[in-house]
Amino acid sequence: MSGIRRERVLSDSSITPRRAGRAELGRLILLYGAESATIAIAAVLSFLLRFDFSVPAIYVPVLVSAASVWIPAKLIAFKFSGLDRRWARYVSLSDLSLLVMSNGTGSLASLVILLLLRRGVPRSIYAIDFLLCLILTSGVRVAIRMAYEAFRNRPSRERKISLIYGAGSAGAALARELSQNAANYELVGFIDDSPQKRGLVIYGVKVLGSGDELPVISKKYSVDLVLIAVHSASGPQVSRILERCAQAGVAYKTIPGLAELLDGAGLVRQIRPVAVEDLLGRHPVVLDQGRMEEQLSDRVILVTGAAGSIGSEICRQLARFRPSAIVGFEIAESALFGLQQEMARRFPNIRFEAEIGSIQNKARLCEVFRQYRPAAVYHAAAYKHVPLMETHIFEAVENNVFGTMNLVQTAREFGVPEFVMISTDKAVRPTNIMGSTKRIAEMLVRSLQPDGARYVSVRFGNVLGSNGSVVPIFKDQIARGGPVTVTHPEMRRYFMTIPEACQLVLQASTMGKGREVFVLDMGEPMRIVDLARNLILLSGFRPDVDIRIEFSGTRPGEKLYEELNAEGEGFMPTHHEKIKIFSSETKPWPELEAQLNLLRSHCVNRSPQELVGLIRELVPDYTPSGAHAGAAASS
Repeated sequence: MSGIRRERVLSDSSITPRRAGRAELGRLILLYGAESATIAIAAVLSFLLRFDFSVPAIYVPVLVSAASVWIPAKLIAFKFSGLDRRWARYVSLSDLSLLVMSNGTGSLASLVILLLLRRGVPRSIYAIDFLLCLILTSGVRVAIRMAYEAFRNRPSRERKISLIYGAGSAGAALARELSQNAANYELVGFIDDSPQKRGLVIYGVKVLGSGDELPVISKKYSVDLVLIAVHSASGPQVSRILERCAQAGVAYKTIPGLAELLDGAGLVRQIRPVAVEDLLGRHPVVLDQGRMEEQLSDRVILVTGAAGSIGSEICRQLARFRPSAIVGFEIAESALFGLQQEMARRFPNIRFEAEIGSIQNKARLCEVFRQYRPAAVYHAAAYKHVPLMETHIFEAVENNVFGTMNLVQTAREFGVPEFVMISTDKAVRPTNIMGSTKRIAEMLVRSLQPDGARYVSVRFGNVLGSNGSVVPIFKDQIARGGPVTVTHPEMRRYFMTIPEACQLVLQASTMGKGREVFVLDMGEPMRIVDLARNLILLSGFRPDVDIRIEFSGTRPGEKLYEELNAEGEGFMPTHHEKIKIFSSETKPWPELEAQLNLLRSHCVNRSPQELVGLIRELVPDYTPSGAHAGAAASS
């Protein structure tokens, strides 16, 4: 039985190309037949128009001779221009321009032939025939497309009645594509907040009103879905659009921003749910690709904390510049294994070496540096959770300070010329142990830079979706039905997306002379309560109606606002608009080393009061909070 089935499959597959060939032959016969008839009709009409619809008997043989030349000449011109390979149902402006060229070429060739044959065709007929043939061949194609789209776009119960929010270039492009590929969407209009666009018709679709009128418009047209197509919208504008959709009781989706668009994929195929990253309203990062490729390609690059949110994205971004190898150094084995599998799948031509180890173990660091001899180090390994580090101050110092010192000293010993440490805006006028340890780490990087090398730090704020960020916490609370807990109604933070932050880190690594602290432009800070409200909206609920928001009070080490530069740090511009430099005096290494040795002894002796007191000496603008404030005061 299986053998019979296999024979049938084989026979069917051998017949399919034959059937396809016959279908194509039938299409060409129909096409050439229709075009021949159209050319012949144009020839007859041109003679009728020339002789006021009464062709003298003497010109009938001339008409026959002219038609017998025009038909093959124009068909040949159509063939060589490729019109026979273009389907009339998808006719566009480029097809119409080809028709002008082909008709002109065919008419010119016919003119030469008929003059040589001395057929006596009146000269005015050539011009009349050209215009009539162009109008008829174009009109037939446009009529076929109109009939096809009218048939294809008939209302269907399965199609969602949709509005496009945004009548700009993105909205117009989406409307145009929906008219050609609208299997799941029935577009009834645009919404746009610009009064000048009200009433405009774009690709046959009218701008019905503004966002404030969305509830009325959606009810009038029984709208199921709003497609948001506003590439230039800021975060607050996107939030306002979501609130309007929620008030109207309609679902919403969006199309990607310019930075996300996939080459070769249509907009309709890329329609997706609105993501929390869309709420930032950040524009695509413009990078100096040439300088970055020169800096990163064909080099061995080591990344610490490689399996974390930032470290793993740095590895992905590095892979784009074809380094000779990426060494991922990480203490979390499961996460590192997952990254190793991902890198092998996504970047099979990039050598990725997974190495288990801790930056607190200098002997292990030396082993890895000796084996791979990296030319650059990106240091993303750190303890970052603010409240947790407030209760684990010794661990924070041992890892963030002395782990960084181990790494920088090892890089010096092995002659690594480039070193980039990932820092944080919490290092500025810190009110917590985490921020103060990162500030000391910045000092270490500056003081330990060897001559002829470039060791820098890059400061930025929170990244959406990173491990330990508020976004997964809020999502979990929403999934459980709330409430969503926010510490304070005025708590604000800078936010970036992980890819943007890592791209700018790589860009910053190509700048400066060394010992600088680069600060990434993070836009305007966002209120955490606004982020919570937006996440509730994105989840399909109404804030304070379906899901409550509660305020729990600030936690130890938190402050309401983060800052970008510390006291005494001077600002210097760079050639990149989203990267700034803050520079300050570098503490001589012998002086810093003496203080760090004392700091280490406090860690060994587990002396919290002395530890916090010394940190305040190292970071004068550090203001301890909670229990540490008392410890610092007593010291």
